Amino acid sequence: MEAITFPNGPITMAGNLYLPKDFDPRGSYAAIVTVHPGGGVKEQTAGLYASKLAEQGFVALAYDASHQGDSGGEPHFLEDPAARVEDVRAAVDHLQTLGFVDPERIGVLGVCAGGGYAVNATMTDHRVKAITTVSAVNIGSGYRKGWYGTDPDSAAVPTLDAAARQRTAEAKGAETAYIPYVPVDPDEDTPRDLVEAHDYYLTPRAQHPNAQNKKIFTRSISKIFAFDAFHLVEDLLTQPILMVAGSEAGSLWHTTELHAKVRSPKRLVIVEGGAHMDFYDVPKYVERAVEEATPFFKENLDR
Repeated sequence: MEAITFPNGPITMAGNLYLPKDFDPRGSYAAIVTVHPGGGVKEQTAGLYASKLAEQGFVALAYDASHQGDSGGEPHFLEDPAARVEDVRAAVDHLQTLGFVDPERIGVLGVCAGGGYAVNATMTDHRVKAITTVSAVNIGSGYRKGWYGTDPDSAAVPTLDAAARQRTAEAKGAETAYIPYVPVDPDEDTPRDLVEAHDYYLTPRAQHPNAQNKKIFTRSISKIFAFDAFHLVEDLLTQPILMVAGSEAGSLWHTTELHAKVRSPKRLVIVEGGAHMDFYDVPKYVERAVEEATPFFKENLDR
C-alpha cells in the first residue's frame, strides 16, 4: 500500500493505493476505486475492500472524501453529495494517469452511501466500465424517509426548517452546529444496523481519529435532503452492475429499489442472515462480497 495524494480541482485528495502482491510497474492492470460510507475514512471499510481486491490482482484506490479525513476542502466535516460524486471522478482521473493502469479497465465499488455515490458517478462517467455496490444507501432518500424507508419525503420538512433557523443563527455569529452520523447513545428504539454502526465507528472495533462522527448540520442537511443518487439510473447507467446486500439489513430497500430500476446488465446477491454493517468488516460477509465482486470485475473489465 502506498499513501498518495491527487488533485480534485482546488482540493488535494488523500488516498491509499493498494497494489497486487507481484506488482510489476511495467504491467497493465485493471483498477478499482473503493468509495467509503458517509462518515467513514479510507483506513476503514474502503481500505479493507481495496486490500482484498489487490490480493485478487487489481490495483485499488481508497481515498478520503473531500472535506473529510486527510483530504482538503473547507469547511471540514461537510457531507456534500455533489462533491462526493465528483470525488469518484477525480479518483478515476488519477488512475488514468498511472502508466501501470489500463485506462479502459476501471471499475468502482462503493459501500453504504459510497454505493449510492458510486452509482451516481458511474451513470454519468462512462470511463467506469463496471460497478459493485455493497449495502448500498441512497443517502438523500435515506435521510428523508428514515432508515427503513417508511416515512414520506415530506417528513424531511421539520428538519429543513430547523436547518434554516440554524443557518440564520450562524449568519448572525452563532457557533457552527454539527450532528452525528451514527447514534452516540443508542437505545431500544434504535435500528439494529445503527446500533452496530455505533459499535463500528465509536469503539475500538474500527474507530479512527479522522472519523469523528460529525457533519455540519446546516450545510450538509440542505445538500443531502435534495439528493437522489438513483435519479435517471434507468436511462444513464449502461455499465454492468453487481449489487450485494444482506437479507437482514434495514437498508435492503435501497438495493432492491436500485435493482428494480436498472436496465443495464445486472446481478443481485442477497446474502442470507447478513445485516448492513456485517459487510463493513465481518470476515464471513466481506469475503462473500469480494468473492462475488472478483469474478464480476474480471469478466467485465476484461472486455
